[in-house]
Amino acid sequence: MLDIMSGTDSPSHEHSVLSGDQVILRLATEADAGALVRIRATPEVHERWGGDDLQADVAESLADEETDVFVILNPPDTVVGMIQSYEEPDPQYRHAGIDIFVDPARHGEGLGTDAVRTLVRHLIEDRKHHRLTIDPAADNAAAIHVYRRVGFQVVGTMRQYERSPDGTWNDGLLMELLADDWRAS
Repeated sequence: MLDIMSGTDSPSHEHSVLSGDQVILRLATEADAGALVRIRATPEVHERWGGDDLQADVAESLADEETDVFVILNPPDTVVGMIQSYEEPDPQYRHAGIDIFVDPARHGEGLGTDAVRTLVRHLIEDRKHHRLTIDPAADNAAAIHVYRRVGFQVVGTMRQYERSPDGTWNDGLLMELLADDWRAS
């Protein structure tokens, strides 16, 4: 069940806390930087998210006014990951995108699925988006499985989409979820 508590009056930050079945999503603050850097430094997350200066990368994410960055909390208050959304405001192309990472020590517990489902619900029901996108690496089977469980469908493969830390180019999948499909499920 989604329980939303109001945050600031800013349109992009109108909800500062979103509650799912297993997780709470709270807008991230500078106080969360240490936990996010620790998780980003794990080999599994670093392989996907990269970064040479994780402290600076996290600080930049937290300061980005065009992205809503939430920490994923497994109650009562343990930071187990991060999920963020960005919105395309142009009415002709309006949609939202999502990115996420979860502490590898907590993989397999359903926390990522619940976090994605909770943010999807917010973006569709509260922010009134008709379409959401996500773009996992084509070889990230675990993430793709989670996104499919929530209802995302593969639209296509983006060839040589993302440069990995070793400099090679990797394919990505473009996945989307339409609000009509979400409501129908």
